[in-house]
Amino acid sequence: MINQLSWKVGGQQGEGIDSTGEIFAVALKRQGYHLYGYRHFSSRIKGGHTNYKIRVTTEPVKAISDDLDILIAFDQETIDLNIHELRAGGICIADSKFNPEVKKEDVRFLSVPITEIAQNLGTSLMKNMVAVGASSALIGLPLNVFNEVVEEMFSKKGQDVVDKNMQAIHEGAAFITKELGQSEDLLLAKADGKKRLFMTGNEAVGLGCLAAGVRFMPAYPITPASEVMEYLIKNLPKFGGTVTQTEDEIAAVTMAIGASYGGARSMTSTSGPGLSLMQEAIGLSGITETPLVIIDVQRGGPSTGLPTKNEQSDFNAALYGAHGEIPKIVIAPNTVEDAFYDTVEAFNLADQYQCPVIVLTDLSLGMGKQTVEPLDYDRISIDRGKYLGDQELPALEENQMFKRYAFTEDGVSPRVIPGQQHGIHHVTGVEHAENGRPFEGTLNRKKMMEKRLNKINTVKFTNPILEQAPHAESDLLVVGIGSTQGVITEAIGRLEKDGLKVNQAHVRLVSPFPVNEMKSLMEKAKKVVVVENNGTGQIANQIKLNVGMGEKVSSLLKYDGDPFLPAEIYNGIKGLI
Repeated sequence: MINQLSWKVGGQQGEGIDSTGEIFAVALKRQGYHLYGYRHFSSRIKGGHTNYKIRVTTEPVKAISDDLDILIAFDQETIDLNIHELRAGGICIADSKFNPEVKKEDVRFLSVPITEIAQNLGTSLMKNMVAVGASSALIGLPLNVFNEVVEEMFSKKGQDVVDKNMQAIHEGAAFITKELGQSEDLLLAKADGKKRLFMTGNEAVGLGCLAAGVRFMPAYPITPASEVMEYLIKNLPKFGGTVTQTEDEIAAVTMAIGASYGGARSMTSTSGPGLSLMQEAIGLSGITETPLVIIDVQRGGPSTGLPTKNEQSDFNAALYGAHGEIPKIVIAPNTVEDAFYDTVEAFNLADQYQCPVIVLTDLSLGMGKQTVEPLDYDRISIDRGKYLGDQELPALEENQMFKRYAFTEDGVSPRVIPGQQHGIHHVTGVEHAENGRPFEGTLNRKKMMEKRLNKINTVKFTNPILEQAPHAESDLLVVGIGSTQGVITEAIGRLEKDGLKVNQAHVRLVSPFPVNEMKSLMEKAKKVVVVENNGTGQIANQIKLNVGMGEKVSSLLKYDGDPFLPAEIYNGIKGLI
């Protein structure tokens, strides 16, 4: 009996690969198992290899595994591309439809008439259910756990469809039981039965937007951020909100700025190419001191690049993309759970400091699916800073305007909305006086620049660096960002078994950079390794720029489109030290 299992299903895009993985995962989740799933898919609508890898454990898990216990192959390409992941003694189940060949000698192989079984039940579309049944038989999962899942998925199509799909699951399991019996080394230990959420980072961001009080989302669809928009299309109208699909990302960001100027909490989501198009408007948000939240789900670049693959290469664009100099807050959640809470915090920060806030996730986090403990809504609070749109303002003196950009001690000015009595002011993208009127005086320019740039120096963000630092003096500090947190933690466990003293720092606030926190950790380490999914070490460069100690810093980089595996980080660090 085992406490964790790694399972993958693969085939051509459009064959139901995602639904196979989803049905299998949801049933396991409802038994109380912890899951971490990653989807690898082609940038085509139909065709091209795709797979869904799921790690199932009885304990919390935050990374995909190095190897595989079970591989379900709907075509030969799945075997050719993924068979190397199967551990010695692992099993490959392939659809006998394509006369499969397996050349790896240390794995078990079984050709199963997956498509034939499905066709005999009425349609080849049910082959994913046959595969689910076969998988369940291998790990000893009772088939009745699928009753509720299948009912939910197919009840609208009638009871006959529900019954046929359950029959497909049973026949897939029966074939495996007849051919192999129960394989004891794949028997999965019983889970705790507790209820947990199972969601993607994109869904968590969407839910965070709802919790934060968002009422308007203009956006242009783009992989891998489209799911944020799709989630809000389904759910925002329930709360009186609206989602608008715009003609492009420029329209999306400017509409978000306009809605925010009008007092509504609004946002947009995008990926790297869209963020590039938004840069001029981000500057408008900065100089007009209008709150703006942008969710950027990073993907492989440049240009169209790798639309459906993972990368962490938008940090420089988020930090420096807009021309001129404006304050920006940039944060990077590291888990699905954090994606929810950090999204709420992003809106509070945007209102408090009246500036753009960019939330950087990545494809692995945004589209990967994780089990999440029930969310604590008591942690949620709404802070709109110096927003006065719902208050009565004192009367202005004759011929006077409201000082929307008043110089204040903390650099943040009182904020009103258009049409508010006694709140009349001017708004323009050129430099301006306190009342918003265009004004190019040199002294005013200097004061306005300092007001804007310095106001974020006091940003308070929960855990700007997530620390796991048990050693007062360490051989090594491993730094990461975004979705790499769990996989780094797993690699560090292996390094510790080798006798190394290793601390971990995961950057969650990119701008303003948490200099003091990072400096304290780096001073305790003999060497620092920064793990990033990009080719130039963008976070490592931020550390050198802000903290120094460049002689200690080395980079471990990956930019082939796939997320890191624990063994890659372990072996990479061993090679660097």
